[in-house]
Amino acid sequence: MTGGERPSGAIVRTALFAILFMGSVLVYVPYILASGPGTAHWTLGPWRYLGLLPLAAGIAGLGRCLRDFAVVGRGTPAPFDPPQQLVATGLYRWVRNPMYLSALLLLVGEAMLLEAPVLLGYAAAFFLVTHLFVVLYEEPALQRRFAGSYDRYRQAVPRWLPRRPR
Repeated sequence: MTGGERPSGAIVRTALFAILFMGSVLVYVPYILASGPGTAHWTLGPWRYLGLLPLAAGIAGLGRCLRDFAVVGRGTPAPFDPPQQLVATGLYRWVRNPMYLSALLLLVGEAMLLEAPVLLGYAAAFFLVTHLFVVLYEEPALQRRFAGSYDRYRQAVPRWLPRRPR
């Protein structure tokens, strides 16, 4: 994407990424895992509806992060179409990886709502793979791409545990 391109192109590409990739990882795979034959289920009764809280928080967080990537960063979350600007606003002021944390919240909410403990295992595996991706690929790529501005951002904002902005 060129520096002069309007954010509408990034918005369309981000929406496609969200539908195809995130839809697969956060909706389709959990549905298959939770509905498979012989899948164990909890009996949480009405408590299962507490899962709506992390589910809603995850959806809201993902929406905000996707918007910021497209509008502020003028790119997408996809490694092959990254933002042109370092995104350090919105939820990214509190934590460096709010999109991944939002996805994790969504998965925990799905596990509770569907009463499917297998989804907690999936959420744990998602976090492990995501952590390795962040440490081994994403952070070095951001360092190469944004150099000093990423160094300052990395020193001021924690990777996983949100903290009030300085």
